[in-house]
Amino acid sequence: MGKRKRAAEDNALRSKIVLNGTSHATKKAKQGNRPPVALQIIAGTYERVLHGVSATIPRDQDGSASATLGVDFADTFLFNAHASAIRCLALSPPTKSDKVILASGSSDQTINIYHISANRVSQKMGQGHSLPTIGGRNIVENPRNRELGSLQHHAASVNALKFPTRAKLLSAADDCTIGVARTRDWTVLSSIKVPIPKAQGRPSGDTAPLGGTPAGINDFAIHPSLKLMLSVSKGERCMRLWNLVTGKKAGVLNFDRNLLQAVGEGRWGRGEGYKVEWNIQGEEFVVSFEKAAVVFGLDSNPKGIIKTSPPSKIHQIHYIDLGVLESRNTNLLAISTEDGRVIFFSADSKAIPDPTSQVPVWPAIGQIGGGVESFGSRIKDFEYLRVQSEQDPARAPLIVTGSSNGIISVWKLDSLLNSGKLHPSGHVADATSTNGERIDQRTSEKIPSIGQLLGKYETGNRITCLKAFVLAEMSDVEDGDSPIAENSVETNGSARVASDGSSDGA
Repeated sequence: MGKRKRAAEDNALRSKIVLNGTSHATKKAKQGNRPPVALQIIAGTYERVLHGVSATIPRDQDGSASATLGVDFADTFLFNAHASAIRCLALSPPTKSDKVILASGSSDQTINIYHISANRVSQKMGQGHSLPTIGGRNIVENPRNRELGSLQHHAASVNALKFPTRAKLLSAADDCTIGVARTRDWTVLSSIKVPIPKAQGRPSGDTAPLGGTPAGINDFAIHPSLKLMLSVSKGERCMRLWNLVTGKKAGVLNFDRNLLQAVGEGRWGRGEGYKVEWNIQGEEFVVSFEKAAVVFGLDSNPKGIIKTSPPSKIHQIHYIDLGVLESRNTNLLAISTEDGRVIFFSADSKAIPDPTSQVPVWPAIGQIGGGVESFGSRIKDFEYLRVQSEQDPARAPLIVTGSSNGIISVWKLDSLLNSGKLHPSGHVADATSTNGERIDQRTSEKIPSIGQLLGKYETGNRITCLKAFVLAEMSDVEDGDSPIAENSVETNGSARVASDGSSDGA
């Protein structure tokens, strides 16, 4: 009698387990034997909180991320990281022990270091602890995610962090220095000093002291060869080239007045670059201003101007590599804007002549987001991820965006990007509007939507920066305890490192 009662209770419980309107059994039947795609998303916030979120996406029959079965989100960690707003994040390549080094920079002048597991949580191995919650959120704690320590070698707000390799961490701050730290023992090896600009009046909106001038490094970019670096600073209408072999300045490129006028930086504009990045091959780089960006070649001559339509402030720029066509360059330039869009541009597109400048304007080939729902949700940062698909070796691309209203969104780009269905001129071959009519990018400013929204998650905090990566499969064999040793030693007065030193060699 007891067995029958327990069996009836189990059947009733199975019938009640539903996620996003689809039962576990239905989901498993649709997925087959393909494991879902698991993402680790890390968001820095104005509220000084470092928020880790995992996103589990079921797969379609072709092995790509499913747009119909929904996304399961869960909180993985929540660190009260800094004493002020978090401004930047950086992720290192995974080490041999399958852990990633996470660095966070803040306006409190410190850099915090964390170890984040690169493997997804395995419940059957007892490594994931599902915690109770009263807020209706799924919480899955991973004991491998731990804080390592902090670095305090800057005297002002930290604005940019980069891991050129897993052995080095570069950081730039408002004290006009770029520090180079070794991840093996977190020793600061050297510091590159950027000249402080001369005071030339008092620009509108700056917070410099009376008689002073805005100073500090906005961003820097390292060439794929690891021998060159570009930097853009506050109060300077130029960018600087650095030789990383010698640690000395290699040149200065002043922005032309006509070029600044073409990107909307007139007489009263600051004219300074906010973001800079090299493309994947290192053959060109892009510098973003407030509402436009300029692409330069290796000869430092401008190749094209990027403008948003309608005009909107640019928050982040990234080069993404489709890796599907060998006959031509498949690099796309993506930018996130104030009005909640991520817009894609192609170097192979047919440029539009600009009557106000000799530099042509590159047209947009597609976008995600925008519309009434995106009003007030400026995208502060985004990440491009490629997920291996069984029937498509080019991988199914995903975009993870973080908005200032605290919403993390996961998007799937359409197959026209994945399969290289771009018109030879660079325009989308089969772009259609909402009423089914074909849109010609050369005659219309309408930008086609080329992505599907897979899921949203509200963090409850205003997001300032975001990083994400694809979690690897957890092996069925026990791999021992946590990769971080319990005994730690103090170094540089403020940074703790594991005593085994296993995480940080190149």
